[in-house]
Amino acid sequence: MILACQNIQKSFGLQSIIKNASFHIEEREKTAIVGINGAGKSTLLKIIVGELPPDGGEVVLSRGKTLGYLAQHQDLTSQRSIYEELLDAKRDILNMEERIRALEQEMKGLEGDALTEKLDLYSRLSHEFELQNGYAYKSEVVGVLKGLGFAPEDFDKTVSTLSGGQKTRVSLGKLLLTRPDIILLDEPTNHLDMSSITWLETYLSNYDGAVVIVAHDRYFLNKIVTKIVEMDQGEVQVFQGNYSDYSQKKAQIREARLHAWLNQQREIRHQEEVIEKLRSFNREKSIRRAESREKMLDKIQRLEKPTEISAEMHLTLEPEILSGADVLSVTDLSKAFGPLTLFSHLDFEIKRGERVALIGNNGTGKTTILKILNGLIPADSGTIRLGSRVKIGYYDQEHQVLHMEKTLFEEISDAYPRLSNTKIRSTLAAFLFTGDDVFKRIGDLSGGERGRVSLAKLMLSEANFLILDEPTNHLDIISKEILENALNCYTGTVLYVSHDRYFINTTCTRILDLHDQTLTGYLGTYDYYLEKKEELALTSSTTGTESLAGTTAVPSEGRLDWKQQKEELARQRKQENDLKRAEARILELEEREKEIDQLMTQEEVYTNVARCMELNGEKQKINALLEEQYKLWEALAQ
Repeated sequence: MILACQNIQKSFGLQSIIKNASFHIEEREKTAIVGINGAGKSTLLKIIVGELPPDGGEVVLSRGKTLGYLAQHQDLTSQRSIYEELLDAKRDILNMEERIRALEQEMKGLEGDALTEKLDLYSRLSHEFELQNGYAYKSEVVGVLKGLGFAPEDFDKTVSTLSGGQKTRVSLGKLLLTRPDIILLDEPTNHLDMSSITWLETYLSNYDGAVVIVAHDRYFLNKIVTKIVEMDQGEVQVFQGNYSDYSQKKAQIREARLHAWLNQQREIRHQEEVIEKLRSFNREKSIRRAESREKMLDKIQRLEKPTEISAEMHLTLEPEILSGADVLSVTDLSKAFGPLTLFSHLDFEIKRGERVALIGNNGTGKTTILKILNGLIPADSGTIRLGSRVKIGYYDQEHQVLHMEKTLFEEISDAYPRLSNTKIRSTLAAFLFTGDDVFKRIGDLSGGERGRVSLAKLMLSEANFLILDEPTNHLDIISKEILENALNCYTGTVLYVSHDRYFINTTCTRILDLHDQTLTGYLGTYDYYLEKKEELALTSSTTGTESLAGTTAVPSEGRLDWKQQKEELARQRKQENDLKRAEARILELEEREKEIDQLMTQEEVYTNVARCMELNGEKQKINALLEEQYKLWEALAQ
């Protein structure tokens, strides 16, 4: 055991945040602290590192062990460069290197015992220098910088001029390079792109010290941790395994608790009915028996009802208008800002019912594509075509349309006056606004809370094509799961940008990877994307192919060779073309049917019996043809 928390308690005013929290961390153990927003996770980390005093209990750190802590927000004011700032984490090695160089100079003018003494010291220092990886410390610094997403041209930037997210990455890099015995990280993935998160996963998994993480990134937790410390209503419970193991065990416990509560409630009702029946007999013996049963009932230790999200809090998304089969078609799309070209000649299509994840590293242009699709910024070139009856709903953290003076309840009720009070409250509750929270002013909410309100409004819209930019940012795990369930049941179409790999893996049906100014498509989940990307990289390296960008990875039971992939893509294109032709024929027949109905209202037509019979016969044929085309279209769409 390297760290122990024993009966930790903490309150702010009358609100008790942590109640008798006890758990311990073993050497080299990787642990996650999970819980909803406001559960006290960051507070617990601050108590462990000594930034906050506990109201009760104690934190015990093994003698000689060191702690390293990364808070969510960093405000570095250093005038050093990024490289110099991280190099400072190796100050002990730098000082040792300076001492070794100084000894080399001193030994040049010595001889005899004095030289022997200096040689002994030089030997000891050199050995220690080698043990501390002194000969590779510069490579280690550069490796951490590149792993955290800093390009070589960024190394000379002054730290004080960086954004908040960049400062957090610098602080994380310094912390990793100091190699403490226990690393405590509060939301370390918030400002990292996917490649940097993958690098950090590998680094922490192989780290020879203990790691304690507060994070909502479930994919990240699954890859690293072997123990979960759950904080729920001030109570702490420990689960062995990664996040998926915890989730399964939690569901089993929830079911068992609910079952026990229901059984007790059933028994209580039964006893109350027996007591009432005994009293109704109005006999001395029956009344005594009733009183005896009442005393026994009073002694029962009542179980609390499990505080889980109720069924009515789960969102159901259903567009009122069904779009055409072709939702979006983008051809030859290009965008540059000055000399920086983000992407060029992009082509992609999105069909009704697809949930497409647009992924890529920071700065590749993912959000720019979403803004172009929504007309917020112009493209340099290219064509964007929306399908028939497509209505877009857009979620952008930078352009939230909220009224600061309204309450949460007013914001929803004014936007959707047909909703009942129960529906409004259940929707807000699904995004963790319960009780009197619904009467808070929008202007008094945090940025994350406003994002959740904007997302709630979007979920209630009549849109059939949702375009979402980082929808899970600022959501805790419960809210993410609610959103995932809602999107998976959604019959419309979704295009989103996200760095949350668990969210992508759970919700997407197709991935578009924006890399090196081009798009590569992958059918399937994020796990399949990783597998296929590795396979394509291996194929590229063994065949000498310079680029496979623009190809589409098609999943199957086996690994498809190139010929099979071409055949599969050809089959898909034929099916899509057949679907387009069927839809065009339906529109043509429906238009002619409308024309006939219009003609039948004209006096010169409805007074002409022969013309009426002719048009009526044509309409009957159209109805028969429409029935056939509808069946064909449904079969193709299915």
